Amino acid sequence: MGRKIVGRMLFHKRIFPDDSRCQNEFEQVSKDILKKCGGVPLAIITIASALASGQQVKPKCEWDILLQSLGSGLTEDNSLEEMRRILSFSYYNLPSHLKTCLLYLCIYPEDSKIDRDRLIWKWVAEGFVHHGDQGTSLFLVGLNYFNQLINRSMIQPIYDYKGQVYACRVHDMVLDLICNLSHEAKFAKLLDGTGDSMPLHGNVRRLSLQDRNKDDQGTPLRNFTGISQVRSITVFTSAINIMPALSRFEVLRVLDLSGCNLGKSSSEQLNLKGVGHLIHLRYLGLLGTKISKLPAEIGNLQFLEVLDIGSNFELHELPSTVWNLRRLMYLNVFPCKLVPAGVLQNLTSIEVLRGILVSLNIIAQELGNLAKLRELEIRFKDGSLDWYEGFVKSLCNLHHIESLIVSWNTKETSFEPMDLLGERWVPPVHLRKFESWMPSQLSALRGWIKRDPSHLSNLSKLILGSVKEVQQEDVEIIGGLLSLRHLWIKSTHQTQRLLVIRADGFRCMVDFGLDCGSAAQIMFEPGALPRAEKVDFSLGVRVAKEDGNCGFDVGLQGNLLSLRWYVKVWLYCGGARVGEAKQAEAAVRHALDAHPRIHIAMEPRIAKEDAHDDDLCEDVEN
Repeated sequence: MGRKIVGRMLFHKRIFPDDSRCQNEFEQVSKDILKKCGGVPLAIITIASALASGQQVKPKCEWDILLQSLGSGLTEDNSLEEMRRILSFSYYNLPSHLKTCLLYLCIYPEDSKIDRDRLIWKWVAEGFVHHGDQGTSLFLVGLNYFNQLINRSMIQPIYDYKGQVYACRVHDMVLDLICNLSHEAKFAKLLDGTGDSMPLHGNVRRLSLQDRNKDDQGTPLRNFTGISQVRSITVFTSAINIMPALSRFEVLRVLDLSGCNLGKSSSEQLNLKGVGHLIHLRYLGLLGTKISKLPAEIGNLQFLEVLDIGSNFELHELPSTVWNLRRLMYLNVFPCKLVPAGVLQNLTSIEVLRGILVSLNIIAQELGNLAKLRELEIRFKDGSLDWYEGFVKSLCNLHHIESLIVSWNTKETSFEPMDLLGERWVPPVHLRKFESWMPSQLSALRGWIKRDPSHLSNLSKLILGSVKEVQQEDVEIIGGLLSLRHLWIKSTHQTQRLLVIRADGFRCMVDFGLDCGSAAQIMFEPGALPRAEKVDFSLGVRVAKEDGNCGFDVGLQGNLLSLRWYVKVWLYCGGARVGEAKQAEAAVRHALDAHPRIHIAMEPRIAKEDAHDDDLCEDVEN
């Protein structure tokens, strides 16, 4: 297929997604525009995105204006200049709020993987995101901005293995454009500590400190006359060496030190000293900075909206003043930190709360006051039924919850608590992630779906790390959730010996995991899991043998045509002979021979190479 034909198909598919055919009135002008694009995919997609206006095609007069603005077109002699002209047209075609958000990406080094959520929260803190409908989360408005930039091909989405966008990149030529525009508008200044970047004067509002030369320790910013007017500073890893003292900033709204080493052997005292004086601060990013202590003065930051101190494993407790920050919308303190009684009710603006450890019933009840909460990651110190009842009561008040992760510190095996969910809490329709590592029964989930399947219509991730047992009815009900992409269920007291994954279920499943231990075998119908890219499942060797499956056929031969990552089989050999375990392993490997990445985990593993086939697996375990 020729380059021109491919370019035309790419162009038309972006503008006319329903049938990818160009309407007659646009036929000639589209040919002329494509000629100007010179077959360059970035140019084609960018221009097509500018002409696609929501569900409607822009009128022909706007196509003609665009054509006239493109100049002579892309040729070998002037392709760079004309490409910039094309990208400039797309930039100036953006609404003003999207221009500002795109321009902000100039602070990131070339080829950076830019985390979506952190970027959006920084947009919010910078004041780039404007209120939509009354009561709408600013983050969700910013998420819409982010998606619009993707749809206009101004940024490139990065997908996780479940097919969900979690980050973005900026094409080199787009980055070159916005860096030039930023320089002209004095929007942001990029520094790397080298001599030619140091002279700074005037009203610079945003600083990006980058470590372009990781071997160069850099020169700290000392002679920057405009530093007191800086509103935003983002520091990348080793560039922390050129970071000035925080006391020099007077109107700072955004401080992002994520990933920098602020540990005891580095610059912790230098760079956190004075943070309490940044009274205008909205965003404080300390993710993975190796800090061991947070200054009590942080309570002075009464305008703070985002506090990210996650992944600091030497930080064991928080100053009590953190809980006085009433404007916080995002708080990440994972790994979990203990919450004292009476403080959660202060966080009336909180939308995302990650990593809190709860030990008292009164604290569980306080969660019910956080009416704006969308994401909650919570761990309970013990398995008391008292706090659980308070927690369920609170959940009933959290009408905006989208993501819920619940775990506890105890290893108790009681199965009563989670059934309360099925009786009293009905998940909101926008719940997209539910993760529980607490003992539970699937009757609760079954009850949710049977009462009203629409309440889980958006559920894309379901993790149940400790359920009592899984029945065939459960498999079929969960398999009917059309939005489900990621599933992991681990049963502990399995009674049903055979579970079948049917071809008509789990049609959109990307990451499938079902572990029923040694008491069951899991089999797959032909055509099962058509979109699965990663699969984990278990096989009880003794059960399979006793039920007549002497060939240990799990039904996967010819299946898993979409597999990209791996298949992992938990081979439970308890009560089986060594020879049977070896036979089962060989059969599974043969069935999955078409897939190069197969992992088989034997429980217990055969530890001795000279073990006899008649030996019991337990007898040869280390």
